Amino acid sequence: MAIFNIKYADNKKILCTQSPKDYSPLTEIECASKEDVAKAFSLARNAQKQWSEVSIEDRISVLEKVAEIISQQKDRIIEVVISETGKPKQEALSMEVYSALDSIVFYCKRAKKWLADETIKLHGPMRFLKKCKVIFKPRGVIGIITPWNGPFILSINPVIQCLLSGNAAIIKPSEVTPMSGRLVEEMFVLAGAPKNLVQVLIGDGEVGEALILNKPDKISFTGSVATGRKVAESCGKLLIPFSLELGGKDAMVVCDDSNIKEAAQGAVMGSCMNAGQYCCGTERIYVTESRYDEFVTETLRITSSLVQSDQEFADVGATFWDKQLDIIDEHVKDAVAKGAKILVGGSKNSKLSGLYYLPTVIVDVDHSMKIMQEETFGPIVCIMKVQNEEEAMRLANDSKYGLNGNIWTQNISKGLKLARSLETGACSINDMAMSYGLNEVPFGGLKESGVGFVNGKEGFRSYCHAMPIVIGKKPSSVYPYTEKSYKQLEQAIKLFFDNKFFRKLFG
Repeated sequence: MAIFNIKYADNKKILCTQSPKDYSPLTEIECASKEDVAKAFSLARNAQKQWSEVSIEDRISVLEKVAEIISQQKDRIIEVVISETGKPKQEALSMEVYSALDSIVFYCKRAKKWLADETIKLHGPMRFLKKCKVIFKPRGVIGIITPWNGPFILSINPVIQCLLSGNAAIIKPSEVTPMSGRLVEEMFVLAGAPKNLVQVLIGDGEVGEALILNKPDKISFTGSVATGRKVAESCGKLLIPFSLELGGKDAMVVCDDSNIKEAAQGAVMGSCMNAGQYCCGTERIYVTESRYDEFVTETLRITSSLVQSDQEFADVGATFWDKQLDIIDEHVKDAVAKGAKILVGGSKNSKLSGLYYLPTVIVDVDHSMKIMQEETFGPIVCIMKVQNEEEAMRLANDSKYGLNGNIWTQNISKGLKLARSLETGACSINDMAMSYGLNEVPFGGLKESGVGFVNGKEGFRSYCHAMPIVIGKKPSSVYPYTEKSYKQLEQAIKLFFDNKFFRKLFG
């Protein structure tokens, strides 16, 4: 039974969704047509023109009101998110509500400074002739295509940044979790934000395609590698700027000197949080042979104690999408067929009627198995014994993905050295992947894990066009070219580049 499907009524496409907890029907929503998408863009462009003229102080005021509304509406947000995902109540509160409020507070505090004109000190003789300012202009209308694993936070976080930068936003949420995405528009309406500044378009891949064909001024995409490639190809043809936050197969390296109890806690949390369905979840764990048995024993103890249920305060909830449950099951079966051993779990939870995969510990894995190569996105603690830290690092880098990773050692200098050699977008030492939740830092992947950045000053400013303005009282050069002007340029080259002192002074 599928969690979502499309049906047709009166020549209209209807998106029908069901709960992953028990398959009970949730919503039937009319999908946006191509005409609806075009209309949304027309409305957004008009709204954005007015919004771009609003002072940064007034934009901040609107976002601060949105934060108040989210805080007031947190129970409703949690209810909708849980109904569509089946995640535990605490994860809905922490990942969706807390993170959204934290993001608003963070960017509101810094937006004025980050958007302020910057005076650039020029180099060489040009420093005496010209001045330069860089201004940060809004791009226009931003298309935001979001996934199902963090359906509210991954929709609202880019909206916060693009609106503070002076843009309008059109969101296309996942078919799996459409109402969680629609909540974003609802929060802005309740906050009294300008009409049509934030719009949500519900539908399947055709709506996402139409979104791009309407030529937004940037696309922010979060989702699978396969869909990300299609988005990149479409944006490339139309020369639309884009960022892609894609999949991961994050590695964890447990060194000889690690604190095993803490490392095991980090491994289980990193693997099972959100039922393993987040892009920088821990999916490959490499443990040196001197600590392997101790680590496996402790990890098994913790995993066996986890409570999985359809109740609010479970430790591990449902798999959000039936297709993902099939992938998890396929990866585990492939690993077992190739020699892996299941210590706990290893199957769907037969005691629950919905999409539940048991928290699982699997050992004796290797890189011939799908579970060590492809993104699993499930509550699987996947442990491989290695001879030493060098082998662990070599295997950690043996992946087509490069989103995040974590190193466990009590020697921070060594941890930093290992982290520098990890081929990944970010790394944590003695903790599970933390970088997305730290708004101060850019978040982006290497290899097939993405293109560009979200978050931090780099991500925030990517919603702007950085425009240099060069100021001078008269032209720096004029016609005609003559033998005299040529010799003057030769003399300048000799002075500024042949002379070591001047080269250093004016460089």
